[in-house]
Amino acid sequence: MAQRFLQLAEVSEILNISSAQAYALVRSGELPAIKIGGRGQWRVEATELEGYIQRMYAETRTFVKSHPFGGAGEED
Repeated sequence: MAQRFLQLAEVSEILNISSAQAYALVRSGELPAIKIGGRGQWRVEATELEGYIQRMYAETRTFVKSHPFGGAGEED
């Protein structure tokens, strides 16, 4: 059975970002998450992470369509 909830460390690994960036996404509300337990450990539901990824693909497509040559010469 697939894991339903992911720790922020796992989210950062999947997205190839730092833990601080994953935390910022959660705290801003851009990536929905819940706090669990007395220590308030953040958990991200796998389906929410997938939805976030799909939204980022859609936003990127929109950006590229409206700025077809805007990225020429820019680095990642």
